[in-house]
Parts: sequence; C-alpha cells; structure tokens
Amino acid sequence: MALDDAAGPDPVDIAIGARMRLRRKSLGISQGALADQIGVSFQQVQKYERGANRVSGSTLVAVAAALDTTVGWLVGEEGAISDAADEIVQALAMSGAVDLLEAFVDIPKASARTALVALAREMAVQRSS
Repeated sequence: MALDDAAGPDPVDIAIGARMRLRRKSLGISQGALADQIGVSFQQVQKYERGANRVSGSTLVAVAAALDTTVGWLVGEEGAISDAADEIVQALAMSGAVDLLEAFVDIPKASARTALVALAREMAVQRSS
C-alpha cells in the first residue's frame, strides 16, 4: 500500500512529532522560534508535531540541532526506549500535559495531589462513557 493511501498520519510521524513537541516545550521554545531556526512557518511546525506532515531528513537534522538533541533521540532510536516510555513521551507531548505536570509538582499537599488525580480519572471515565 502506498503511503499516500494510508488513513491518517503514520504512527512513526506522530511519535517523531511528539518527541519534537516534548523537547521544544522542555526547552521553553515557542513553535514560532523553532520555525525561524529551521526555516519553516510555525504552522509547519504544528503539522510536524501532530504528525500530519512528515519531516524530511534535512529538516529533522535542523530540528535536532535547534533543540540541542540528536536525530536518534527524535526518532526513538537512541537508548532502549520501551513501548511504555514511548507512550509517556506521546502523552507528555499533548497540549497542556507538561504544564499540568509542572503545576502538579508544585502542589505542596499530598492530599491535594491525590484529589487532583481522582478528579482527572473521573473526568476520563466520563469522557469514555
């Protein structure tokens, strides 16, 4: 089957985009700033991060340099990354996930953190019902 015939983004492109977003967010770099560094529009960076557009090899090298990482890390080849770790990377790449985690870490009371987790789980159950 040709790649163009696939229904939706390729899982590899989604995983690369998730790692791009996670690394960019962890460095505090905006999509616009990354776009300027690699010579594309910020909309293109958005598409890369969603996996909607495939990142070319030369652009992948530029992204790795701009994000001070390696192409190997961006494509999930560096180190023994388990499926569980890959799922965590993809989850953290979701919009707001890193912000939520940073806020969670700053909550001083363990009981408040527990309540927040219970609330999130309840909301997730309601969504799937």
